[in-house]
Amino acid sequence: MLKNKVRAFTLLECLVSLLVIAGSLTIYQGLTKSLNSHITHLSTHDDEEWLLFCQQLRQEWDGASFDKIENQKICLTKNQKALAFGKYKKDDFRKTSASGRGYQPMIYHVKAVTIEKTKQIVTLKLSFDGGQERSFVYAFKEKS
Repeated sequence: MLKNKVRAFTLLECLVSLLVIAGSLTIYQGLTKSLNSHITHLSTHDDEEWLLFCQQLRQEWDGASFDKIENQKICLTKNQKALAFGKYKKDDFRKTSASGRGYQPMIYHVKAVTIEKTKQIVTLKLSFDGGQERSFVYAFKEKS
């Protein structure tokens, strides 16, 4: 009689492999929940959009001279061009020419805008559809 020794998959090895599979699935589930909550946070919070708006507005207003505030719009002069910034009929804050021509939206979902001027400091207070409120403060150089 020939005895063949065949290496078998023991019960202990089976339990270890099941433990590894269960642990891997638990880690995968936790990472999926974490990724899902991060995506939800990014889609509901517009921090990056607000930062981009602030950078663009600062860039546009650098070197410009303040003219007036009219109909909740800021009128400026930059490079001999008259510009206006404000909320129009739609839900966006936009840049146009002083006559209202042109359409360059800068940020969307704006419910209301309040513009205040104290000396050479202009404060924008924007209210968004989601209930958030943000402020932007800019100091213009005095005209010489």
